[in-house]
Amino acid sequence: MGSAAPEAVRPPLKWAGGKRWLVPRLRKLYEPYRDRRLVEPLCGGLAVALGLQPRRALLNDISPHACNFYRRLKTGFSTTLEMRNDEALYYRHRERFNRLVADGKAKSDDAAALFYFLNRTGYNGLCRFNSRGEFNVPFGRYTKINYVTDFSTYRAAFAGWTIASGDFAQLTIDAGDFVYADPPYDVVFTRYATEDFGWDDQVRLAEFLARHRGPVVLSNQATDRIVELYERLGFKIIFLTAPRRISCKERKPAREVLATRNL
Repeated sequence: MGSAAPEAVRPPLKWAGGKRWLVPRLRKLYEPYRDRRLVEPLCGGLAVALGLQPRRALLNDISPHACNFYRRLKTGFSTTLEMRNDEALYYRHRERFNRLVADGKAKSDDAAALFYFLNRTGYNGLCRFNSRGEFNVPFGRYTKINYVTDFSTYRAAFAGWTIASGDFAQLTIDAGDFVYADPPYDVVFTRYATEDFGWDDQVRLAEFLARHRGPVVLSNQATDRIVELYERLGFKIIFLTAPRRISCKERKPAREVLATRNL
Protein backbone atom coordinates (compact mmCIF):
# COMPACT_ATOMS: atom_id res chain seq x y z
CA MET A 1 0.00 0.00 0.00
CA GLY A 2 1.39 3.43 -0.93
CA SER A 3 1.91 6.19 1.58
CA ALA A 4 -0.82 8.75 2.15
CA ALA A 5 -0.76 11.89 0.05
CA PRO A 6 0.74 14.94 1.79
CA GLU A 7 -1.75 17.28 3.40
CA ALA A 8 -2.94 19.93 0.97
CA VAL A 9 -1.39 23.38 1.42
CA ARG A 10 -2.38 26.74 0.00
CA PRO A 11 -0.53 28.18 -2.99
CA PRO A 12 2.25 30.37 -1.58
CA LEU A 13 2.05 33.05 -4.28
CA LYS A 14 -0.74 35.33 -5.43
CA TRP A 15 -1.51 34.58 -9.07
CA ALA A 16 -3.80 36.40 -11.48
CA GLY A 17 -5.97 33.84 -13.23
CA GLY A 18 -5.22 31.12 -10.68
CA LYS A 19 -7.29 27.94 -10.97
CA ARG A 20 -8.13 27.02 -7.36
CA TRP A 21 -11.80 27.32 -8.31
CA LEU A 22 -11.31 24.66 -11.00
CA VAL A 23 -9.54 22.08 -8.81
CA PRO A 24 -12.70 20.11 -7.79
CA ARG A 25 -13.56 19.55 -11.44
CA LEU A 26 -9.98 18.70 -12.39
CA ARG A 27 -9.75 16.27 -9.47
CA LYS A 28 -12.58 14.20 -10.95
CA LEU A 29 -10.78 14.09 -14.30
CA TYR A 30 -7.42 13.20 -12.73
CA GLU A 31 -8.67 10.59 -10.27
CA PRO A 32 -8.74 7.64 -12.75
CA TYR A 33 -5.12 8.48 -13.64
CA ARG A 34 -3.90 9.20 -10.13
CA ASP A 35 -0.99 6.75 -10.45
CA ARG A 36 0.37 8.72 -13.41
CA ARG A 37 2.68 11.71 -13.37
CA LEU A 38 1.01 15.11 -13.58
CA VAL A 39 2.67 17.43 -16.10
CA GLU A 40 1.94 21.16 -16.18
CA PRO A 41 3.73 22.92 -19.04
CA LEU A 42 2.68 26.31 -17.60
CA CYS A 43 2.29 25.75 -13.86
CA GLY A 44 1.85 29.41 -12.81
CA GLY A 45 0.91 29.74 -9.15
CA LEU A 46 0.70 25.95 -8.52
CA ALA A 47 -2.95 26.02 -7.46
CA VAL A 48 -3.70 22.88 -9.49
CA ALA A 49 -0.67 20.82 -8.42
CA LEU A 50 -1.18 21.72 -4.76
CA GLY A 51 -4.89 20.98 -5.09
CA LEU A 52 -4.49 17.60 -6.80
CA GLN A 53 -1.45 16.55 -4.73
CA PRO A 54 0.07 14.08 -7.23
CA ARG A 55 2.86 11.85 -5.95
CA ARG A 56 4.87 12.63 -9.09
CA ALA A 57 4.82 15.81 -11.13
CA LEU A 58 6.78 17.73 -13.74
CA LEU A 59 5.98 21.41 -13.28
CA ASN A 60 7.30 23.94 -15.77
CA ASP A 61 6.92 27.69 -16.10
CA ILE A 62 8.55 30.31 -18.28
CA SER A 63 9.23 32.48 -15.21
CA PRO A 64 12.68 31.58 -13.83
CA HIS A 65 11.97 33.58 -10.70
CA ALA A 66 8.83 31.68 -9.73
CA CYS A 67 10.63 28.42 -10.43
CA ASN A 68 13.63 29.47 -8.35
CA PHE A 69 11.24 30.07 -5.46
CA TYR A 70 9.52 26.71 -6.01
CA ARG A 71 12.84 24.87 -6.00
CA ARG A 72 13.55 26.41 -2.61
CA LEU A 73 10.24 25.04 -1.31
CA LYS A 74 11.51 21.52 -2.02
CA THR A 75 14.28 22.05 0.53
CA GLY A 76 12.16 23.32 3.42
CA PHE A 77 13.13 26.92 2.71
CA SER A 78 13.02 29.62 5.40
CA THR A 79 14.03 33.28 5.31
CA THR A 80 14.85 36.15 7.65
CA LEU A 81 14.00 38.82 5.05
CA GLU A 82 12.23 41.83 6.55
CA MET A 83 8.63 41.76 5.35
CA ARG A 84 6.14 44.53 6.04
CA ASN A 85 3.28 46.07 4.10
CA ASP A 86 5.28 49.25 3.65
CA GLU A 87 5.69 51.20 0.42
CA ALA A 88 9.25 52.41 0.99
CA LEU A 89 10.39 48.91 1.97
CA TYR A 90 8.66 47.48 -1.10
CA TYR A 91 10.55 49.69 -3.52
CA ARG A 92 13.86 49.07 -1.75
CA HIS A 93 13.29 45.32 -2.01
CA ARG A 94 12.19 45.64 -5.64
CA GLU A 95 15.38 47.53 -6.48
CA ARG A 96 17.48 44.92 -4.65
CA PHE A 97 15.72 42.07 -6.48
CA ASN A 98 16.34 43.66 -9.88
CA ARG A 99 19.98 44.27 -8.95
CA LEU A 100 20.42 40.59 -8.03
CA VAL A 101 18.93 39.57 -11.36
CA ALA A 102 21.19 41.99 -13.25
CA ASP A 103 24.22 40.62 -11.38
CA GLY A 104 23.44 37.02 -12.36
CA LYS A 105 22.17 36.02 -8.90
CA ALA A 106 18.56 35.31 -9.84
CA LYS A 107 18.85 31.70 -8.63
CA SER A 108 19.86 32.61 -5.07
CA ASP A 109 17.99 32.18 -1.79
CA ASP A 110 17.87 35.98 -1.46
CA ALA A 111 16.23 36.35 -4.88
CA ALA A 112 13.64 33.70 -3.97
CA ALA A 113 12.72 35.46 -0.72
CA LEU A 114 12.53 38.84 -2.42
CA PHE A 115 10.36 37.46 -5.22
CA TYR A 116 7.94 36.05 -2.63
CA PHE A 117 7.75 39.41 -0.82
CA LEU A 118 7.22 41.35 -4.05
CA ASN A 119 4.52 38.94 -5.15
CA ARG A 120 2.62 39.19 -1.86
CA THR A 121 3.00 42.96 -1.56
CA GLY A 122 2.81 44.21 -5.14
CA TYR A 123 -0.31 45.38 -6.92
CA ASN A 124 -2.91 42.62 -7.36
CA GLY A 125 -0.31 39.86 -7.15
CA LEU A 126 0.83 40.61 -10.68
CA CYS A 127 4.01 39.05 -12.05
CA ARG A 128 5.18 41.49 -14.70
CA PHE A 129 8.55 42.33 -16.19
CA ASN A 130 9.66 44.98 -18.65
CA SER A 131 11.68 44.33 -21.81
CA ARG A 132 14.91 44.57 -19.80
CA GLY A 133 13.78 41.76 -17.49
CA GLU A 134 13.12 44.09 -14.53
CA PHE A 135 10.22 43.42 -12.19
CA ASN A 136 8.08 46.56 -12.52
CA VAL A 137 4.86 45.91 -10.58
CA PRO A 138 3.96 48.91 -8.36
CA PHE A 139 3.22 48.75 -4.64
CA GLY A 140 -0.12 47.17 -3.76
CA ARG A 141 -2.91 48.64 -1.63
CA TYR A 142 -3.71 45.91 0.87
CA THR A 143 -5.06 46.54 4.33
CA LYS A 144 -3.31 43.48 5.75
CA ILE A 145 -0.88 40.91 4.38
CA ASN A 146 0.00 37.60 5.99
CA TYR A 147 3.60 36.71 5.24
CA VAL A 148 5.28 33.33 5.65
CA THR A 149 8.95 33.02 6.55
CA ASP A 150 9.11 29.26 7.16
CA PHE A 151 8.00 27.22 4.13
CA SER A 152 8.77 23.78 5.57
CA THR A 153 5.10 22.75 5.24
CA TYR A 154 5.61 22.56 1.46
CA ARG A 155 8.48 20.12 1.60
CA ALA A 156 6.39 16.93 1.75
CA ALA A 157 4.10 17.99 -1.11
CA PHE A 158 7.07 18.86 -3.34
CA ALA A 159 9.08 15.72 -2.56
CA GLY A 160 8.23 13.88 -5.80
CA TRP A 161 7.98 16.94 -8.01
CA THR A 162 10.46 18.18 -10.61
CA ILE A 163 10.55 21.92 -11.27
CA ALA A 164 11.61 23.07 -14.75
CA SER A 165 11.80 26.55 -16.23
CA GLY A 166 11.68 27.32 -19.93
CA ASP A 167 9.55 27.07 -23.02
CA PHE A 168 6.98 24.26 -22.80
CA ALA A 169 8.20 22.73 -26.06
CA GLN A 170 11.45 21.69 -24.38
CA LEU A 171 9.69 19.27 -22.02
CA THR A 172 10.11 15.53 -22.37
CA ILE A 173 6.69 14.04 -21.68
CA ASP A 174 6.06 10.32 -21.29
CA ALA A 175 3.18 8.75 -23.20
CA GLY A 176 1.21 7.95 -20.05
CA ASP A 177 1.55 11.36 -18.36
CA PHE A 178 -1.57 13.31 -17.43
CA VAL A 179 -1.06 16.80 -18.88
CA TYR A 180 -2.89 19.90 -17.68
CA ALA A 181 -2.18 23.23 -19.38
CA ASP A 182 -3.40 26.66 -18.35
CA PRO A 183 -1.83 29.29 -20.63
CA PRO A 184 -2.42 33.04 -20.31
CA TYR A 185 -5.87 33.99 -21.54
CA ASP A 186 -6.24 34.70 -25.24
CA VAL A 187 -6.37 38.45 -24.68
CA VAL A 188 -3.91 41.33 -24.93
CA PHE A 189 -1.38 40.49 -22.24
CA THR A 190 1.30 42.71 -20.73
CA ARG A 191 4.60 40.94 -20.23
CA TYR A 192 4.29 38.09 -17.77
CA ALA A 193 7.83 37.23 -18.82
CA THR A 194 10.14 39.36 -20.96
CA GLU A 195 8.19 38.08 -23.97
CA ASP A 196 4.44 38.15 -24.53
CA PHE A 197 2.46 34.90 -24.90
CA GLY A 198 0.84 35.66 -28.24
CA TRP A 199 -1.41 33.83 -30.67
CA ASP A 200 1.46 31.95 -32.26
CA ASP A 201 2.27 30.57 -28.81
CA GLN A 202 -1.36 29.56 -28.28
CA VAL A 203 -1.22 27.58 -31.54
CA ARG A 204 2.17 26.05 -30.68
CA LEU A 205 0.81 24.93 -27.32
CA ALA A 206 -2.38 23.46 -28.80
CA GLU A 207 -0.40 21.45 -31.36
CA PHE A 208 2.08 20.37 -28.66
CA LEU A 209 -0.81 19.08 -26.53
CA ALA A 210 -2.50 17.36 -29.48
CA ARG A 211 0.64 15.30 -30.11
CA HIS A 212 0.50 13.79 -26.61
CA ARG A 213 -0.86 10.24 -26.61
CA GLY A 214 -2.01 10.35 -22.98
CA PRO A 215 -4.79 12.30 -21.23
CA VAL A 216 -4.78 16.08 -21.74
CA VAL A 217 -6.82 18.89 -20.20
CA LEU A 218 -6.57 22.54 -21.27
CA SER A 219 -8.26 25.62 -19.82
CA ASN A 220 -8.43 29.04 -21.45
CA GLN A 221 -10.79 31.89 -22.11
CA ALA A 222 -13.49 30.79 -24.55
CA THR A 223 -12.69 33.10 -27.43
CA ASP A 224 -14.00 31.98 -30.80
CA ARG A 225 -10.55 31.25 -32.15
CA ILE A 226 -9.50 29.20 -29.09
CA VAL A 227 -12.64 27.05 -29.40
CA GLU A 228 -12.10 26.63 -33.14
CA LEU A 229 -8.42 25.76 -32.65
CA TYR A 230 -9.04 22.97 -30.13
CA GLU A 231 -12.08 21.59 -31.95
CA ARG A 232 -9.98 21.34 -35.12
CA LEU A 233 -7.35 19.35 -33.19
CA GLY A 234 -9.91 16.83 -31.94
CA PHE A 235 -10.47 18.04 -28.37
CA LYS A 236 -13.79 17.74 -26.57
CA ILE A 237 -15.04 21.17 -25.55
CA ILE A 238 -16.78 22.04 -22.28
CA PHE A 239 -17.86 25.60 -21.50
CA LEU A 240 -17.56 26.98 -17.96
CA THR A 241 -18.15 30.27 -16.18
CA ALA A 242 -14.99 31.28 -14.37
CA PRO A 243 -14.91 33.67 -11.41
CA ARG A 244 -12.62 36.65 -11.98
CA ARG A 245 -11.32 37.17 -8.49
CA ILE A 246 -8.05 38.48 -7.12
CA SER A 247 -7.32 40.21 -3.82
CA CYS A 248 -10.88 39.37 -2.68
CA LYS A 249 -12.34 41.73 -5.29
CA GLU A 250 -15.00 40.32 -7.58
CA ARG A 251 -14.76 40.99 -11.29
CA LYS A 252 -17.09 40.20 -14.15
CA PRO A 253 -17.24 36.39 -14.68
CA ALA A 254 -15.39 35.08 -17.71
CA ARG A 255 -16.59 32.41 -20.11
CA GLU A 256 -13.95 29.71 -20.09
CA VAL A 257 -13.34 26.58 -22.09
CA LEU A 258 -12.14 23.22 -20.79
CA ALA A 259 -10.73 21.18 -23.68
CA THR A 260 -10.02 17.47 -23.11
CA ARG A 261 -8.43 14.69 -25.15
CA ASN A 262 -7.71 11.00 -24.60
CA LEU A 263 -9.66 10.84 -21.32
